[in-house]
Amino acid sequence: MSDSDPFKTLVLEICLAVGMIASLIGALYIHTGSMPPLVVVESSSMIHEKEGEVGSIDAGDLVLVHDHPADTVVTFAEATDSSHPSFGYQQHGMEGDVIIYEKNGEIGTPIIHRAIMRVVAHDTALPDRNATAGNECLGGGTFDDMLPGADGEMGVCVLTWSVPGTNVTDVANVTVAFDGIQTGYYDCKRPAHNNVESYLVVWEWEPRHQGMLTLGDNNKCSVDQGAGATNGSAGVHSASGVVGPIRNNWVIGVAGGEIPWLGTVKLMTGGPGSPGTTFVPSSSFLALFTLIAVVLISPFISEAVFKRWLAGGPEFQTSKKTLADVEEE
Repeated sequence: MSDSDPFKTLVLEICLAVGMIASLIGALYIHTGSMPPLVVVESSSMIHEKEGEVGSIDAGDLVLVHDHPADTVVTFAEATDSSHPSFGYQQHGMEGDVIIYEKNGEIGTPIIHRAIMRVVAHDTALPDRNATAGNECLGGGTFDDMLPGADGEMGVCVLTWSVPGTNVTDVANVTVAFDGIQTGYYDCKRPAHNNVESYLVVWEWEPRHQGMLTLGDNNKCSVDQGAGATNGSAGVHSASGVVGPIRNNWVIGVAGGEIPWLGTVKLMTGGPGSPGTTFVPSSSFLALFTLIAVVLISPFISEAVFKRWLAGGPEFQTSKKTLADVEEE
């Protein structure tokens, strides 16, 4: 097999390409701590502008997934509380972190939405350990099987809740008005009518367990946790029903930087059940095709510029003159 064997050349080129891809994925893993380190956004639930916007999350974008501890996630309530250490913190065009989570901890397409607030157990009591499922807290409270009790066993009855970043403390059910007075202002981007506020209101919510309330930036205050938390909310559904407060162990990661448009290629080849490119802004297609054209054309332009630069160099002129002298002899 000679050095110019086309098969050998093809194998070497394939190995080089695979090595480059592996190096890129490895670098992203080191940077994010997650595998896979990127997710493709499929829906328009997080868009800020209909025609797309770099800096917010549009369908067709690739988003880096950072493996941060879920208890360090900064919620919208905390980021808009002037007394909180994370006051003013923003990600992807608004206050608070955007998280990627599994719906009710189940297998399926993850959701990428903003963490609005966190409900934490304030006052708890031990359940009846011998009771049948669903009857553990007949003395009052909500049974949370993921919180440890004073007896060292898992599961407690949560009697009251608190919401960090707000003045809601030690309440049996949670009411928070994101009106800019009680806490930061969350604009629902909808007109106020028939006693429906223009801002987000969580009304007399009785959480199923401790966790985070989440919402897509473009969902007009229809929170993932459904009508039990906010009137009129459709909620996000999984096989087991409407998503509950997002537990820490449901969180896959925190959304970091975005790589715009490139995920559109994957959506174009989506199989059954995939929304395809339905929600991809038209501007993203234009930007994607422009980027591809630039990538394809740039080597030819670079080669032409490089050759022209070499031709103007003194070394090239000297070698050209020397060659001409040799030819004359």
